[in-house]
Amino acid sequence: MRILLLGGTAEARELAIELSKHPVQATLSLAGLTHAAPGALPTRSGGFGGVEGLRNYLEAERITHVIDATHPFAEQMSRHAAVACAQTGVQLLRLIRPAWPTRPNWLNVANIPEAAATLPPNARAFLSVGAQSLGAFAQRTDLWCLTRSIEPPLRALPGVTILARPPFTLDGELALMREHAITHLVTKNAGGNQTAAKLDAAAQLGIAVVMVARPVLAEAPEYPSPAALLKALFP
Repeated sequence: MRILLLGGTAEARELAIELSKHPVQATLSLAGLTHAAPGALPTRSGGFGGVEGLRNYLEAERITHVIDATHPFAEQMSRHAAVACAQTGVQLLRLIRPAWPTRPNWLNVANIPEAAATLPPNARAFLSVGAQSLGAFAQRTDLWCLTRSIEPPLRALPGVTILARPPFTLDGELALMREHAITHLVTKNAGGNQTAAKLDAAAQLGIAVVMVARPVLAEAPEYPSPAALLKALFP
């Protein structure tokens, strides 16, 4: 069994550790958008060069299984993986954490541009959408924005930028939203526990949440945890 693990999440790191304990040849691939500490598996960093590049890699390395454990919003990589696996006959498995269930104070939107358009005039918005997704808010010059991301954004928005890596605590999120008088939280439905505290904080403070829905991905066997996926790989 020769595995390509597409990573970038806490679940992928956990799975990499477990795979290193099995008699398989596995490589962890990271997009390289953020700094990552050395992992348990041999690691490559950077893109493949689209579907064709990924297909060539799968064939050259004689990959038998691709595990897509990327972020739920890494839509392009997931799409490329699905197409390349279909073209080469490689088995595709998806490790994806369950989405957060909708809450009463949420307004669900389909994408980031819709989220930017939904915010009312002069909102004080906490943008927790990642540095790569902030461009859509640049046209909303009426907004005051608290932006938080792991890496610096390419373009600063009016307001305050915080660089921080999860997990975050409820007390910390409450203090942050109170300090900056936040009226709206904009975030992606990433799921998981590491960043869920902001949702509890918004609910406690009566702050409206604009929640961006996950992209629709190609069909593939999906597993909610590393343990569930490992059980399928090694029954």
